[in-house]
Amino acid sequence: MIRPATVDDVAEIHAMIRELAEYERALEHALASEEQLREALFGEHPAASALIAADDETGEALGYALWFPRFSTWTGNRGMYLEDLYVRPRARGQKYGKALLAALAALCERHGFDRFEWCVLTWNEPAIDFYKSIGAEFLDEWRVCRLSGASLGGLAAEAGR
Repeated sequence: MIRPATVDDVAEIHAMIRELAEYERALEHALASEEQLREALFGEHPAASALIAADDETGEALGYALWFPRFSTWTGNRGMYLEDLYVRPRARGQKYGKALLAALAALCERHGFDRFEWCVLTWNEPAIDFYKSIGAEFLDEWRVCRLSGASLGGLAAEAGR
């Protein structure tokens, strides 16, 4: 069962975010609190949306997808950026990941989004193989860039000069 997340899911989503961070060998970087997540998903001006993959019988959350809209200057249209896709280890191989992606693709079509994009770690071969199996295109010529911490602050300090 795939359903929209509710405010009652925040603690479980937060727990799964930490599980994902641990899987990605970066738990120390998962700093967001439940309150920040609640505000980001259900506050006055939500920054993102989430879907939950739940067990049909028990309702237990087995995975989630967290996404937000983006805009392409080239197409002139909105698209979707998938920030997180996670299925708990005990539920992997049961098509929850594919069901989450299919639900997101349907949301893209319903909202007129013409792109659905995400990143994958280069060492995550199971995920890469899964994405290939659904027809995902890999944009090898593009690299993710990030400014944070002191680098972000240093560049921001130059804005008033």
